[in-house]
Amino acid sequence: MKLALFKKKESKKKGPLREWFDAIVFAVVAATIIRWLFIEAFTIPTPSMEKSLLVGDFLFVSKMHYGARTPKTPLQVPLTHQKIWGTEIPSYLDWIQLPQYRLPGISSVKNNDVVVFNYPPDNYPVDLKTNYIKRCMGIPGDNLEIKNKEVFINGEKLPMPEHSQTSYEVNTTEMVNEQRVFFSRDITDVSGRNTGTNYVVMTSAEKAEELEKLPFIKSTEEIVYNKGEMRGSDVFPHSPNFDWTLDNFGPLWIPKEGSEIEINETNLTLYEEIIKKYEGHEDVKVEGGKLLIDGNEVAKYTFEQDYYFMMGDNRHNSLDSRIWAFVPADHILGKGLLIWWSVDPNTANGNIFKRVRWERIFDIIE
Repeated sequence: MKLALFKKKESKKKGPLREWFDAIVFAVVAATIIRWLFIEAFTIPTPSMEKSLLVGDFLFVSKMHYGARTPKTPLQVPLTHQKIWGTEIPSYLDWIQLPQYRLPGISSVKNNDVVVFNYPPDNYPVDLKTNYIKRCMGIPGDNLEIKNKEVFINGEKLPMPEHSQTSYEVNTTEMVNEQRVFFSRDITDVSGRNTGTNYVVMTSAEKAEELEKLPFIKSTEEIVYNKGEMRGSDVFPHSPNFDWTLDNFGPLWIPKEGSEIEINETNLTLYEEIIKKYEGHEDVKVEGGKLLIDGNEVAKYTFEQDYYFMMGDNRHNSLDSRIWAFVPADHILGKGLLIWWSVDPNTANGNIFKRVRWERIFDIIE
């Protein structure tokens, strides 16, 4: 018997370009999987959460807490969101839209969690809507009411966030140096009135009291919007039949999956929009005070998913659920974990070490 001996064929050595290409592909695939399943980096572009989170903070957001979502828009350039970096060219094609599911998470959204979500009013596909970060005040099934800026859930008052702030009217005896009087006290959101001795600032109660002690400050008065003091179009549900304001709002029930409501004038005003946009129905109309789904009148409606109520800690400078109402469960992205980097955009260019907020790095988000 003869034995055939086969010599192992030597693999062809990769060239440097192929090695670089393989390394880049591996890095993109690994980063995409980590970003989708586990953790993603975000930055804070607006002051709606100040002073809890600052413009220029860079965050890690956990996808594991609430469970990662499966992609809805698969035809997308990896590691992009709405547009290709540095251009106005869309980074996706919406030719294919997949059903969206959520993987199991290690927890559920709780009252007072800092949550990243997709901004509901956007016209992009759900997974490509603009990312917002706010504090979750109300969860599915809660009854929420705001009385003089204090939030009550099911009749119980929620604690105010430690670094929350609101607007104050500051009257002075003379024009002041804003840098010396306000900015030096970390009061950065300042607008002047016509006289030059009247200012509106966003700050905390403690700093407002500190300002009032200055000899050239005549008064500091907290601005509160009582019911009926704002236009109905300014605040949800954008109806003249409701006198709600940013500071005195509700009571409002937050829809829960499987819960049923009667279809009447009040409930249509409050819940018509989410039934039309986020419940997965093809044909929804309201005619003559009646709700029609696929041409059939509905006397009672059962919600298909959970909803949440979000607010910014900077209570008078936040575009949140008091304006556009509920965040659907399928818009929830993840839970804010920690600040991994922070740069002050108001500091003059120059030494990067002077711009970095070293004291904020690795702060846990609460």
